Amino acid sequence: MTGNEYGFDTLAIHAGQDPDPRTGAVVPPIYQTSTYAQDAVGAPRLGYEYSRSGNPTRDALQECLAAIEGGRRGLAFASGLAAEDTLLRTVCRPGDHVVIPDDAYGGTFRLFSKVAEKWGVDWTAVPLNDLDAVRAAFRPGHTRLIWAETPTNPLLNIADIAALAALAHEYDAMLAVDNTFASPYLQQPIALGADVVVHSTTKYLGGHSDVVGGALITADEGLGQELAFHQNAMGAVNGPFDAWLTLRGIKTLGVRMDRHCDNAERVVAYLQTHAKVGQVLYPGLESHPGHETAAKQMSRFGGMVSFRAKGGRDQAIEICNRTKLFVLAESLGGVESLIEHPGQMTHLSAAGSPLEVPADLVRLSVGIETVDDLLADLEQALG
Repeated sequence: MTGNEYGFDTLAIHAGQDPDPRTGAVVPPIYQTSTYAQDAVGAPRLGYEYSRSGNPTRDALQECLAAIEGGRRGLAFASGLAAEDTLLRTVCRPGDHVVIPDDAYGGTFRLFSKVAEKWGVDWTAVPLNDLDAVRAAFRPGHTRLIWAETPTNPLLNIADIAALAALAHEYDAMLAVDNTFASPYLQQPIALGADVVVHSTTKYLGGHSDVVGGALITADEGLGQELAFHQNAMGAVNGPFDAWLTLRGIKTLGVRMDRHCDNAERVVAYLQTHAKVGQVLYPGLESHPGHETAAKQMSRFGGMVSFRAKGGRDQAIEICNRTKLFVLAESLGGVESLIEHPGQMTHLSAAGSPLEVPADLVRLSVGIETVDDLLADLEQALG
């Protein structure tokens, strides 16, 4: 099933999920098995030998992921960082160089600075919305990859995917886009020229804060095969029950994202008028420096909102501690609203580095609750 034949919601519900041929079960079964009986030596039934190498439930998820991102191959992993690590070790070698955002997710920064760097992969952090800065950071013959997030986590900056893809390809490099914040419902990086899309499926794809996972989706079948080899060889695969939960979440992605966006827009409008809020960061605002680019490559602007507290770090932390419906927790993209202080939580690993986030920053993952209740919660938390 492809986007040329069917709409997004149809793909999300049906791609890779035909009724079970043996029983007619409408929902794909959970193949909770580690190994498979073989018909003869060297003749595994339907190609299944061992669940690290292949599992029907994971295969269903992988086919669905490829369909909803418009890619050729989808691969599911134990976490978003497991997917990132597999991609890096597949396409990079010691001596290679990667350009990353100067406001990347803290876990991604940690992977580059504490793991990949020791393995011999160098990196440069630049503002990806500045194409001149990206070009200046390139090391011809060594820069293998541009690593993009758009919107970024947690500052919600926007990068021009098509422009970055053209620049990467000019230097015979690749563009990887972390599409976690937007989700494939709001943004399709492969259609804009990206070579591979990265997801923490823990977030909007799973959507219910009950499963951890990651994904890679490729534009090219050859790269997909290389990544599939490393997925098996390195082994950080998505388990069958986790794959099943993620598939279940994807079915309602479209309707959930519509509500996330509706609620986020109301929250943004409220925060903009509050005396204790210094700046609201949201790409849907016309004042946002990346608004025009976001409007060009996204259908809507997502459910993530960040703001800066006028009272500084202590006030930001106090706001986080005072909410009741907004749960103080890391992660994002679930049906329930979450609040966090990035400097002390998700981005603590970037403290003291060029990627350190402002101490007065608060990040909201706006859920799908009744929006008036969310606004009342923010009102009492802001005091």
